[in-house]
Amino acid sequence: MQRTLRSALLAGFAITLAPMLAGCQMAAAPAPLAASPIASNDPLAHPAPGEWTSDGRDYTAQRYSPLTQINAGNIGELGLAWYADLDTYRGVEATPLYADGVLYNTLAWNITTAYDARTGAVLWTYDPQVPREFGRLACCEPVSRGLALHGDKVIIATLDGRLIALDRTTGRPIWTTRTFPLHSGYAYSITGAPRVFGDKVVVGQSGGDLGVRGFVSAYDVETGAEVWKFYLTPSPTDTPDGAASDPVNAMMRATWSDEGLWRQLGGGANPWDAIAYDPALNLVYVGTGNAVPHSRYYRSNDEGDNLFVCSIVALDAATGAYRWHYQMNPGEEWDWTCTQSMIAADLEIGGRTRQVLMQAPKNGFFYVLDRATGEFIQAGAHVFQNWNEGFDAHGRPITSEAVRYTEEPHLVAPGPGGAHNWFPMAFSPRTGLAYFPAYQSAFVLARQPGWTPQPMRSNSGWGFVSTGEAAATRARLTQQANALEKAWLTAWDPVANRIAWQVELPRHGNGGAMVTASDIVFAGTTRQTFTAFDARSGRQLWEYPTQSAPVAGAISYELDGVQYIAINAGWGGGAAQIERGAGIEMPRAPARLLVFRLGGTAQLPPLPANASAPPEPPPLRASEATVARGALLFQQTCAVCHGQNAIGGVKDLRHMTAETHAAFTRIVLEGLLLDRGMASFADILSREDAEAIHGYLIARANEDWGR
Repeated sequence: MQRTLRSALLAGFAITLAPMLAGCQMAAAPAPLAASPIASNDPLAHPAPGEWTSDGRDYTAQRYSPLTQINAGNIGELGLAWYADLDTYRGVEATPLYADGVLYNTLAWNITTAYDARTGAVLWTYDPQVPREFGRLACCEPVSRGLALHGDKVIIATLDGRLIALDRTTGRPIWTTRTFPLHSGYAYSITGAPRVFGDKVVVGQSGGDLGVRGFVSAYDVETGAEVWKFYLTPSPTDTPDGAASDPVNAMMRATWSDEGLWRQLGGGANPWDAIAYDPALNLVYVGTGNAVPHSRYYRSNDEGDNLFVCSIVALDAATGAYRWHYQMNPGEEWDWTCTQSMIAADLEIGGRTRQVLMQAPKNGFFYVLDRATGEFIQAGAHVFQNWNEGFDAHGRPITSEAVRYTEEPHLVAPGPGGAHNWFPMAFSPRTGLAYFPAYQSAFVLARQPGWTPQPMRSNSGWGFVSTGEAAATRARLTQQANALEKAWLTAWDPVANRIAWQVELPRHGNGGAMVTASDIVFAGTTRQTFTAFDARSGRQLWEYPTQSAPVAGAISYELDGVQYIAINAGWGGGAAQIERGAGIEMPRAPARLLVFRLGGTAQLPPLPANASAPPEPPPLRASEATVARGALLFQQTCAVCHGQNAIGGVKDLRHMTAETHAAFTRIVLEGLLLDRGMASFADILSREDAEAIHGYLIARANEDWGR
């Protein structure tokens, strides 16, 4: 079997394609692009070399710093200048921003702080008081991936759907607007960074797994007034929404079955992270998420491409009007999102200069598209994958029937964690390479027989328990999936369409990349280090022990002629939940913001003492039937935060203390730990349900005790 997998892996790497026709569908001929309102001196389009004023630094989102003071010759002198304790063990995923001597940062629950960038002194802190019950709506902890700056404003997008403009000097609110309504059964949340493009703030939202209809919306940066909204799945009532998406609603609708649960659950396609912009073309690029339910059988009667799930959609920035799209995975049903970093560059491909948009989404391929037209140029696999059999003459992927799972278990690669998840990607115009953390994985998927959706739960339609011969098949395929797992920092050549180099790293969850003009790539690793690599060869140049794995993207800024590097080190989020293995968290410190400079002499305090082993679990007293029922309820309700098979996650529930076991039902039904983000589930779980889940967790703890 290993020989077969290696052969398939090599075959995946070998896919290199000549430029092809567009893999997108167009509505009626679009109107000419409106002239860009962006002035040549727009500081967000052209920040000063020492500033980092937006998530990807500028509108190209290359995460490329032109600073060169820190280089391969002196990087051994790089030391800690200052740090800020962030007082949380939650995942910290934000890219900080820097302008005019001030560093801006945001944490879980959207708590935002401005620091003196020289010393780390706190200038102000703003807490939007996000209701803690929203923690149960966030797929992967109540994280925030960043902020936006515009003129005198810092703009935050809160987990509970508010867009708030703060005064940059004082941190006081200037305006607040709501991006989605709040009412029972609505499962929207926001975890991505808002983006300012010219005079508009553009923001997406999360929640597709729980059952919502994805959309992206734009707001006036001065007032917060909504300018346009574009829905990314068709109207469930087949009536106009009064939105910018109305003219293409029929085009979307034609790709969905008349049968299926998409109308009830919204279809998904939530744009929960990357949104990009080209000021010359005046186009906003929206990366969309997975479908809901995940299973296309239940969602759309196993029919149709289901636009616009797992796509890049280009919209007119002024009006929100549709311009083009490219769909990476027609009929997506594997939890593969296309919300990952989108980077603009001009590259010489096929003998001519192409204006390209690049993305490495979860499905294991690196894509190069024409950013003006959406034309598919080329794509190549960077990990083992078994879903793609090539691309047709229009750039449409040819999906293998081997991954169209049924009630029988199927091996699908990559797994739901994705070959490249949200962790930021960087690109250097000097080396011509893109840099991102890659994860090779597979997962065993099967459809759950007789599945029906449940409100406010992860509505996948997947089955996680098999019996009889199917159980033996699942066990065999799971062993194969486990054997495939590897993690790297990958450098990809988007012109040659191949891997340039890779550095193997210990496990999934390595942080985003940032690259400088001195040809250094900075990235956090699961060794709990912040590390520098040679951008041309991958050779390690420097490493600093951070006491918690940095998953966020770093920035570089210049102040008083000194170059600084800043990174959040806060292990958590989806990486912590998906990570396989023993499921015992690494000893780690609370999250910190770390800032480095040449000659820095600050020191971190010693790592706090950490228990060397989990507590012994209580004896199992629940019946086999109760444990089986609890396993299903856990996968539907708890696994998004507490890990598949109760391994890892925000809190590894196999390792509960005796006190937590005693209070388990109250925690689940009464919200005893609401202040930590563990809301009550009494609206969807009965006492019998909670006790069944508890029985399953005790069974899992006893299975794995002593590992």
